[in-house]
Amino acid sequence: MITKEFKSFENKVWLSSPTMHGPEMTYVQEAYDTNWMSTIGKNINEVERITAERIGRKHAVALSSGTAAIHCCLRLAGIKPGERVFCSDMTFSATVNPVLYEGGVPIFIDAEYETWNMDPKALEKAFEMYPDVRVVVIAHLYGTPAKMDEILEICERHHAILIEDAAEALGATYKGKEAGSFGNVAAISFNGNKIITGSSGGMFLTDSDEDAFRIRKWSTQSRERADWYQHEEVGFNYRMSNVIAGVVRGQYEFLDEHIAQKKAIYERYREGFKGLPLQMNPIDEENSEPNYWLSCAIIDPEAMCEQVRGDNEALYRPAAGKSCPTEILETLAKYNAQGRPIWKPMHLQPIFRSHEFITREGTGRGKTNAYIPGGNLAADGLPVDIGRDIFERGFCLPSDNKMTPEEQDAIIEMVRACFE
Repeated sequence: MITKEFKSFENKVWLSSPTMHGPEMTYVQEAYDTNWMSTIGKNINEVERITAERIGRKHAVALSSGTAAIHCCLRLAGIKPGERVFCSDMTFSATVNPVLYEGGVPIFIDAEYETWNMDPKALEKAFEMYPDVRVVVIAHLYGTPAKMDEILEICERHHAILIEDAAEALGATYKGKEAGSFGNVAAISFNGNKIITGSSGGMFLTDSDEDAFRIRKWSTQSRERADWYQHEEVGFNYRMSNVIAGVVRGQYEFLDEHIAQKKAIYERYREGFKGLPLQMNPIDEENSEPNYWLSCAIIDPEAMCEQVRGDNEALYRPAAGKSCPTEILETLAKYNAQGRPIWKPMHLQPIFRSHEFITREGTGRGKTNAYIPGGNLAADGLPVDIGRDIFERGFCLPSDNKMTPEEQDAIIEMVRACFE
């Protein structure tokens, strides 16, 4: 329960904003000076080459957004109307919406506490229930890779296509391999808040010559090889602009620097929160190196004050020695710093509440059970989903790599004050 007052930040401390360096404008100016302002040009060619080399894929196809890249992955998989698709539950809706574009039916797979990503045990349970599912869409949350060895083994055993949403995880590695290199196909994002940005943009990744050719064709309205405009299948206006590619091209020079800065922010939070009843978002230090895109925290169950969230509002009851995400985020906002709630799990979203949700124990009913902070079972003995528990107790901290150590120290003190 906060009793202190703090000085507001003169300039807003952002969650994660773009950081420009200079080379970006050089490449944009080059596009302007040479009049290559459309969806072809040197910047696009270079960004595709750099991305493929960095991630270790044979092909990278530059697209207008990460969502467009995921859509192309799903279209390539040949999703049919009414076909079930297993999807990460703890993610942003952009991971799942393209399933609906193709008429598919998302079935959400619960998270696990060790990485906050898709639980392999829940995925195995899902295949026991629906052995004919052909496609799995997995997201790496907040730049931390999922348990890829286990996920891959399950998908291979069930002959399922793995679509890897690495939108948040560019530069992260699992057992030395880059995020985006594991799936049959994969997508990354250059949205404005990502580890590097083009202001928008995304990338489709594959090792197949045929896949790369088809995505290039589909992304330019499926124009056939003819002197006139001939079309034999549905296409999309998904190609990246050469101007946007110029920004991304310049940003790539600073990817590793951004990751180092984000890691320092994470470590400073972890040190500054020692003694508080909360934990930082987990890292599998034995197997993975995240890109530390966002620093997050989760409050210990016994230190949660009462909190209730509706679809649009949240209420809480302050208590000495306890806090909750709502109180912490409101406190940060009061002093001009931007935090965010953890992604609300997909099965709790109004649009998806009729969709199935599978935990390691079977069909989940966490969306209707009474919520018990940190509990594995609700009052009626049915499983409470882990994703919901992380959502209820977790929050995203200001993680902007332009934040000064002094600003971060002030944020740490604000969070500490919430538990007094």
